[in-house]
Amino acid sequence: MIGRCSNFSKGKENMAFVVGDNCIKCKYTDCVAVCPVDAFFEGPNFLAISPIICIDCGLCEPECPAEAIFQEDALPAEQHQYLELNAELAEIWPNITQVKTPPADADSWNGVKDKLKYIET
Repeated sequence: MIGRCSNFSKGKENMAFVVGDNCIKCKYTDCVAVCPVDAFFEGPNFLAISPIICIDCGLCEPECPAEAIFQEDALPAEQHQYLELNAELAEIWPNITQVKTPPADADSWNGVKDKLKYIET
């Protein structure tokens, strides 16, 4: 497994979960309540998972109403840039451990494709 892990260079041998495109402007936070290691970080309109902290338990994935969380090796090819984006943003954004109310227009953004241009950092 060592050769497959993008986070191995940081001392981890497991894979991480990744927040993908559909989280942008939806930012449901149901996922953070079940994370046993507090691996989520919050930006203005997106959440990121730290690949250093994530233990690959998978508890967060089914909790996401937007289905925006993927195991690293199951991330759709067109969302590959989110691997690095999650790692970078988790380094600068504050940790989030409590569920918050989603944006008022979250449901209208759920399912919209190609939202990367809307991310606020």
